[in-house]
Amino acid sequence: MLVSCNNGESLQTYFVDNQETPDFISADIPTTIVELDQTTLTEDQKEAYNSVKRLNFLGFKLTENNQDAYAQELSKVKSILNDKKYIELMEFNDRAAKVVVKYIGDDDAADEFIVFTSSKDMGFGIVRILGNDMRPEKMATLVNAIQNADIDSSQLEDIAGFFK
Repeated sequence: MLVSCNNGESLQTYFVDNQETPDFISADIPTTIVELDQTTLTEDQKEAYNSVKRLNFLGFKLTENNQDAYAQELSKVKSILNDKKYIELMEFNDRAAKVVVKYIGDDDAADEFIVFTSSKDMGFGIVRILGNDMRPEKMATLVNAIQNADIDSSQLEDIAGFFK
């Protein structure tokens, strides 16, 4: 008989449990929303960009009426991401939000990348990045390229509208 040692909640379970909850929004995001001029990318960045197959988003909108729920949900997500299976790749501030990038896997290959962003004014968002042959060091260089990329905001209107 097999018994799991992990009794804690996983990020995948958290997504499923909250995707239809009123304060949350979830979406599968096409990888085409990030328009990168591939002629300006390094080989490592191109390889990382092409390894991404799917993006799953879950966001929590902060309002005047759900501050306690926000604090509880933020605490849950931070607790999940503090599990040692999530390896921190980078952390930075972008505009009015804190961004943390973590991954599951090892130095040679990651099964999944997680981008967690939180803002005390708007709420938080989590993007699960799924793909094939994703390498942490190459994804780190891709994150830097994406920070300066054009994002097709028309494909994110539902998500942006949710946070307004």
